Amino acid sequence: MKKRIIQFALILILGPIISYTLLIVLVRPSNDRDWSKDQAVLPYAEIKGDLVSIKNIRNFTYTSTTEYTANYYDKTYDINKLKKVWFIVEPFSGYVGAAHTFLSFEFENDQFVSISVEIRKEKGESFSAIKGLLRQYELMYVIADERDVVKLRSNYRKDLVYVYPVKADKEKSQALFLDMIERTNKLKNSPEFYNTLTSTCTTNIVDHVNKITPKRVPFSLEILFPADSDKLALDVGLLDTDLPLEKAREKFLINEKALKYADDPKFSVRIRE
Repeated sequence: MKKRIIQFALILILGPIISYTLLIVLVRPSNDRDWSKDQAVLPYAEIKGDLVSIKNIRNFTYTSTTEYTANYYDKTYDINKLKKVWFIVEPFSGYVGAAHTFLSFEFENDQFVSISVEIRKEKGESFSAIKGLLRQYELMYVIADERDVVKLRSNYRKDLVYVYPVKADKEKSQALFLDMIERTNKLKNSPEFYNTLTSTCTTNIVDHVNKITPKRVPFSLEILFPADSDKLALDVGLLDTDLPLEKAREKFLINEKALKYADDPKFSVRIRE
């Protein structure tokens, strides 16, 4: 009887380990799948000195969360003209603790470009945290116009969207931008899987920040449940504000302005006024 109990316990312990090991060995990431239209085109960039020429910046025009006109453009940015980094948090309605986070980079002459780390969905797929642990989604760095990635969330998904200024000097801001661009290029040639625990929108941002300034962001549950990631960023001094959290959220909530200035050519400027 005791022997059978031990055998059963070993099966319970070793079974999932063996299964997950086989999953890692047999299921490989790919850039060749039947992708959802909004994630079918991978961005990449050519870096020549201080100039970063980004290809396939997404700038869709939405009429709903699922209906849109696809558009992409190319643009060259001079990293010497990078002025500021913005941390954007979109808590998910109805899901406690869950949120999407991404960064926007502001250049001189009111030029903004966002980098958003996301699952790369195949047609018909939707996000599942469990599937995200089982190598079911590739990882994608979406590079997009704010009139796409911000308006999609504030004006069509109707989620709250907070746009916070980041406290960082110019040199580290440039390093952060370049590091994210280099990762974008790497994913174009060497796909990776998303992982709900280790490779998400927020964990990847933290990895980039800590690569530039080691141990700048300590481990916290607010990284895994990023609806309160703005609290963590404020606590460790990464947000450029002296306001307490609730006042900061009031100030940097952009939904009302996003609706008001939805069609304004200076959308990114207006939502920050």
